[in-house]
Amino acid sequence: VYYSRQTREGPRVFRHRLGAAEADEELFGKGYGPEKIIGAEISRDGRYLIVTVLHGSAARKAEVYVQDLAKGTPLRPIVTDVEALFSGRIGGDTLFLRTNWNAPNYRVLAVDLRDPAREKWREVVPEGKSVISGLSAVGGQIFVSRLEDVQARVQACTPDGRLLREVPRPGIGNMGGLAGDWDSDEAFFTFSSFARPQVIYRYSVSKGTSEVWARQEVPLEAQDVEVRQVFYTSKDGTRVPMFVGHRKGLPLDGRRPTLLTGYGGFNLAELPSFSPRAAFWIDSGGVFAVANLRGGNEYGEAWHRAGMLDEKQNVFDDFVAAAEWLVANHYASPDTLAITGRSNGGLLVGAALTQRPDLFRAVVCGYPLLDMVRYHRFFVAGYWVPEYGSSDDAAQFAVLRAYSPYHNVKAGVRYPAVLFTTGDGDTRVAPLHARKMTALLQAVTGSPPDRPILLHYDTQAGHSAGVPASKQIEELSLEMRFLLWQLGAGEGSAGR
Repeated sequence: VYYSRQTREGPRVFRHRLGAAEADEELFGKGYGPEKIIGAEISRDGRYLIVTVLHGSAARKAEVYVQDLAKGTPLRPIVTDVEALFSGRIGGDTLFLRTNWNAPNYRVLAVDLRDPAREKWREVVPEGKSVISGLSAVGGQIFVSRLEDVQARVQACTPDGRLLREVPRPGIGNMGGLAGDWDSDEAFFTFSSFARPQVIYRYSVSKGTSEVWARQEVPLEAQDVEVRQVFYTSKDGTRVPMFVGHRKGLPLDGRRPTLLTGYGGFNLAELPSFSPRAAFWIDSGGVFAVANLRGGNEYGEAWHRAGMLDEKQNVFDDFVAAAEWLVANHYASPDTLAITGRSNGGLLVGAALTQRPDLFRAVVCGYPLLDMVRYHRFFVAGYWVPEYGSSDDAAQFAVLRAYSPYHNVKAGVRYPAVLFTTGDGDTRVAPLHARKMTALLQAVTGSPPDRPILLHYDTQAGHSAGVPASKQIEELSLEMRFLLWQLGAGEGSAGR
């Protein structure tokens, strides 16, 4: 078994021999400090070990190494000296690299692992107008996942990049890339949408046909839900997409309980995937919206860079413009509009509530970054300096101070009701952010009964994985009850 883990000196790759009494053997990573991220995986046929080194959480550079386990040869560097991102998938003896090297929207290169010299690399899928968001190698073909105006598409191509067909998309939602073996005709992919839980499809590579293989069942009729994509204009004139979901036939009279969310960071695209939060909100008669903000990967690296470092304010402007669009188009009013976000999304809603407190009635701010002047000094936040910048740099200090939610709370302002959530188990974003922001907002507002400032603090729960289902249900139920109360909707009957 091959795996990577963080040590005091930095990330390392280890080999564990099943049943062996001796300690695991360190294979790779010496010389890399804790600011790096190292991943290790085995090709599906078990022959090759692929090691990828990311230079930080918001990396602009990646290194790739490959080892032929069948021959027992040492790890061999494929690319280490290019300021670009690379991720690999192996089909037979070929390493297919998805990269933004000289291609902000990404392209696909083919590397013959029997002779991987760079001058022999071949471009098999060139960069296009749409973003190449993923890549897989199955059944003797490569499957290229694209985002075209944030609509997922998967294309089947020959190993030399010739387009064969497009994998049918079941609707507006999140379509996952294909998974399977290089020498097998059978592959699988997933699809979900706001109110449609994940469905797994079995796909025949040779025939290009698919059928439902497994589905999750929830007590919600997906055919009664309408999901549409809209576009709006941000403060600087940028065209920004957003997905909006609600029950079919819902009257749009400006009084619908509306929940808006987003992320806008770390090169991550937000697609209309299934979530219990969205399903509950829509089933309760509300409107659920996801804004595709700059800082993500919806339109490639240029979209990402337009929402990071000194351009971070663009993300908040995009989010505010999304809220204004929902009001202008009679989905909601400021009294029936709420926002929610976690982690970097917690920073997003924290900035929104301090910059435009008049636009929202309620905010759920989960596991957030809120003191952007000092954030990098706690836990693993040093990883995020390439994304946000650091106040240790005078120019970056000015940018961070200008939008840092904690430093922009003002007395005499009527803020929305806010529910902060965090806990001692969060080892990624220090819980001190939510604690001190709660205290500050309570001090300047008095936490009035109609718009309270609340903190849900769990001494055991954490940032992401590892939270038991009972805790997840408890936290989500608390958030939904808080929002429905604030938006004036009876529990389970929002807007009905």
